[in-house]
Amino acid sequence: MKPLKEPSFRESVEIMSTRAMGLMDLSPGLAEKIRVCNSTYTVRFGVKLRGDIVTFTGYRSVHSEHMEPVKGGIRFSMGVNQDEVEALAALMTFKCALVETPFGGSKGGLCINPRDWNDEEMERITRRFAYELCKRDLINPSQNVPAPDMGTGEREMAWIADTYRRMNTTDINARACVTGKPQNAGGIAGRVEATGRGVQYALREFFREPADVAKANLTGKLDGKKVVVQGLGNVGYHAAKFLSEQDGCKIIAIAERDGAIFNEEGLDVEAVRDHLMTTGGVKGFPDATYDPNGPAALELECDILVPAALEGVINMGNADRIKAPLVIEAANGPITAGADDVLRKRGIVIIPDLYANAGGVTVSYFEWVKNLTHIRFGRMERRREEARHQLLVDELDRIRADAPGVAPLSDFFRKEYLHGATELELVRSGLDDTMRSSFQAMREVWHDRADVDDLRMAAYLVSIGRVAASYRSLGL
Repeated sequence: MKPLKEPSFRESVEIMSTRAMGLMDLSPGLAEKIRVCNSTYTVRFGVKLRGDIVTFTGYRSVHSEHMEPVKGGIRFSMGVNQDEVEALAALMTFKCALVETPFGGSKGGLCINPRDWNDEEMERITRRFAYELCKRDLINPSQNVPAPDMGTGEREMAWIADTYRRMNTTDINARACVTGKPQNAGGIAGRVEATGRGVQYALREFFREPADVAKANLTGKLDGKKVVVQGLGNVGYHAAKFLSEQDGCKIIAIAERDGAIFNEEGLDVEAVRDHLMTTGGVKGFPDATYDPNGPAALELECDILVPAALEGVINMGNADRIKAPLVIEAANGPITAGADDVLRKRGIVIIPDLYANAGGVTVSYFEWVKNLTHIRFGRMERRREEARHQLLVDELDRIRADAPGVAPLSDFFRKEYLHGATELELVRSGLDDTMRSSFQAMREVWHDRADVDDLRMAAYLVSIGRVAASYRSLGL
């Protein structure tokens, strides 16, 4: 049960964006245009299942069309409602603007518990939902492009893309109607782990700036930092995996639906994931202490807290007990507006969802471009790049042959330098560049403006400023 006066998810988004607009030179009309949701379509459809007709309710909300197409995931959850979808659509508008992907903000959802239905039934339900949206151009490569979200993944995106293609048989760009597809259905390498990878890149960029690390009362680099992860779904799993395996972080606690597990020496993320997939929970995982009270993990002493599940998990009821000096919002809206005030006053640094989990939409943008150009990234230039590098290596070998005593090039250097970039490497490079440049845009505002004391406010100022500039260029 929520504490009294706790703002809802939608109210939290509006409070935070309105707070930023108050520091900007926007006309009242333009501020209202940016704030409000343009439209929300509610669909109720029936599917014959198990001998009876079952009615489902779904939504597709468009927050802003300052750029088109609009972009945003589709989630399958019993918690889906109009307020949630509209709040998520608003976040998508600001998120896309912050990371400079050429999309407006949208979001969709279906009120369903996927665990209640088998695979064949889920396909029928998903295809019918997609049909209802497609026939109203709420799924369209040039107008509205969904992606995976909570409860959906590559499988659902493939079904949606195939449904659109069957309804639009002459659309050569049909595959671009949705992103997050399997690679053999027009997807792109690196999309599945993109949001978690973006969280990793966001933390790397933060720790490149000693002044920012000091603001969080931390020192040094990521190596050795103690991390608590709440939610081991797609985002939490990949973020935890990459941080532990590639950056030397210790994942000391993982919270899931059935509780939390702890180990001060660090948890094996891959092993925890396997246990979760096998048993449906974290209970019973060996070499760890189990606590059935999962939310208690949020209050553990650690260096970095990664809420990667639902919105509102850090609220006015527990904000004063959060001990992590640095919180990175891997999920959408895990910190309510009320909790945000409490944490900021306590000096806790928050890397906001607007930026931290933008890896998904960034790589979705790359996939959309790939589908429109109808060519795999790297196909035209990879071998040419290798050939040019080979010329240099051959010339260095020739020079060395005329200079006795000079050590030859190492086998490692030859292998790495002569290797042309694959699609996956290009995707990671593009994501890394996006996370770096977006952080620096936020950081400039954070450090240069005396009236901005947190990264969330800086993120909103940057993104709203870009949305406003788009509207002004349209004559509004």
